[in-house]
Amino acid sequence: MSDKPSKRYVFIFTFIMCLVSGLLLTAASTVLKERQNRNIEIDKQKNVLKSVGLINKEVVYSNSDIESLFKENIREYFVGPSGEILESNKNANDLLQLYLYNKKSKLVSYIIPIETRGLWGKIKGYLALNNDGSTIVGFSVYSHAETPGLGGEIEQGWFQDNFVGKRIINDKNSFVSISIAKGRVKDAISEDMKDNYVDGISGATLTGSYLSKGLSSILARYEKVSVRFRQDYLKNRPSN
Repeated sequence: MSDKPSKRYVFIFTFIMCLVSGLLLTAASTVLKERQNRNIEIDKQKNVLKSVGLINKEVVYSNSDIESLFKENIREYFVGPSGEILESNKNANDLLQLYLYNKKSKLVSYIIPIETRGLWGKIKGYLALNNDGSTIVGFSVYSHAETPGLGGEIEQGWFQDNFVGKRIINDKNSFVSISIAKGRVKDAISEDMKDNYVDGISGATLTGSYLSKGLSSILARYEKVSVRFRQDYLKNRPSN
C-alpha cells in the first residue's frame, strides 16, 4: 500500500483548512468591524464635544470618558420642515439631524452636522452655534481627504478657532452664512462683512471655496430652526 495520501484526502484536508481559515477571518473581521464602528462613533462624539468647547486640548480622554461626557451634555434631535425640533425621525425622510448642548437644563448651543464636498473627497464635521441662533461657538472636522499641509489644514486648531465668534447673519440680521476668505480677512474683506468670514488657507483656495459653498448650503437648510433660536433669544433676552 502506498504511503502517499490519496488525492481525495488531499482535497478534503485542503477544503477543511480553507473552511477553517475562512471562518476565522470572518470572525476576526466581525470583531474588528464592531470595534471600528465604535471608534468611528466615539470620534464623532468627541468632535461634537469639541465643537462646543467641552474637550480640553491638553487632556487625553479615554473612550469611556468621551461617551460619558457626551451622554451628560448632548442630546440628539431632528428638525422638521418648518424648523420645529423633534425627538424622533420616525416616518419622515426629510428631517435634519441636530444636537443640543444643555447645561443645567438650559440650552447653551446647537450643533449642526457638516458633510460637504472638498477638493479630493468629503469633508465631515460639526458646526456649533450659540443659542442666539447666529454666533458660531466652534467648528470641528473628523474626516477629510484634503492635501496635508494645504487643504488638510482644515483639521488644525488655528483654522477651526477662526470660526469662534463669527456670525451667519449680517448687520441687517439677514442670513449670509460663513465663508472662507481668499487670504486674511483683515486684508481681503470689507469691514461690514468681516464677521461673516474666516481666514483662508494659503495654497488651498479650492478647499476653502468648496467648504464655503457647502457650509452655505447646509446652513441654509437649517435656517428655519436658526430663526426660531434667534426669536427665542430676543424674546428671552433681559432688557437693559
